Amino acid sequence: MAEFVKFSVPEDLKARQSGLLEKIRKSGKVRVGSNEATKAIERGVAKLVVIAEDVTPPEIVMHLPLICREKGIPFSYISTKKGLGQAVGIEVGTAAIAVIDEGETKKDFADFTRKLAEVTK
Repeated sequence: MAEFVKFSVPEDLKARQSGLLEKIRKSGKVRVGSNEATKAIERGVAKLVVIAEDVTPPEIVMHLPLICREKGIPFSYISTKKGLGQAVGIEVGTAAIAVIDEGETKKDFADFTRKLAEVTK
């Protein structure tokens, strides 16, 4: 586990997260990349931040969990940059994404963030 990973996301939650991200990319709004995710967090518009665990150097995303906690924004991890990129519909990998609008998945999204909060405590 990388040094910036604050907790381990259970496999069932990771699978649900990937499915949720694929639905959000169709009807919602996502910011891609660690810089865009940072801006969304700082502006207070991010509803969820997902960070890839295989980012090198780790300094690229090391600040994200800290500012998410500071702003009260839920965050999660996904195994690979490539997997995160595919989940949001881009051909290349990405270090992080921020969900700005959950689109038609409001109920599933609320349930997912509730379960994620239980894991992070």
